[in-house]
Amino acid sequence: MFRYLYEKVLNWSHHRHAPYYLAGVSFAESSFFPIPPDIMLIPMVMSKPDKAWNFAMITTISSILGGILGYLIGYYAFEWLGEPIIQAFGYEEDYHTLVNWFSKYGFIAVVLAGFTPIPYKLFTLAAGATQMALGPFIVGSIVGRGLRFFLVAALIRYLGKRLEPVIVRYMDAIGWGTVLLTAVAAGIYWLYY
Repeated sequence: MFRYLYEKVLNWSHHRHAPYYLAGVSFAESSFFPIPPDIMLIPMVMSKPDKAWNFAMITTISSILGGILGYLIGYYAFEWLGEPIIQAFGYEEDYHTLVNWFSKYGFIAVVLAGFTPIPYKLFTLAAGATQMALGPFIVGSIVGRGLRFFLVAALIRYLGKRLEPVIVRYMDAIGWGTVLLTAVAAGIYWLYY
C-alpha cells in the first residue's frame, strides 16, 4: 500500500495540476495521510526552480491548515477518530512518546515536529488530545513546517538534481540531526539565559 501511494504521489508531482495536488497532499499528511509532501515538493522544485518559493509556501500553508484539522481531531474526536488513525499506521508507541514531549516541551515540540521523521500527523493529534493552546500550536507549526519546507526548496533550487537522492535517502538522518542541533541550542540558551 505505501509503495503504491509513494509512486502515485511522485507521479502527481509532474501533472499540470501539481500545485493543487501538492496542497492536497500537504493538508492530508498533517492529519491522516501517510506520505510526506517532500516527495512532491522535491521533484516540483527540480522541474521549476524559479517557482521554489511558491511551492514551499503552498506546502507550508496547506500543511498548517491540515495540522489544524489534526489538532481539532485530537481535541474533539480523539477516541473515535484520532486513535483509529494512529492504530491504522502502527504509530501507538510514537504517539505516547509525543504526549510526553508535549507535557515537557509544548511549543518547542511543535517547532521540532517540522523536522523529525515522526509523522507530523502524530504531533497534530497529540497537541489536540493534550489540549495544547491553539495559538502556540499554530505559531510553532508555522516556524517548524515553514523552516522545513523552505529549507528543502532552497537546497533543491540551489544544489539541483545531484542533491535529490541524498535528501531522499538521508531525510530521517537530516531531520534527527536538525532536532539534535535545535535541542542543544535550546539547552545552551536555557542554561545561560
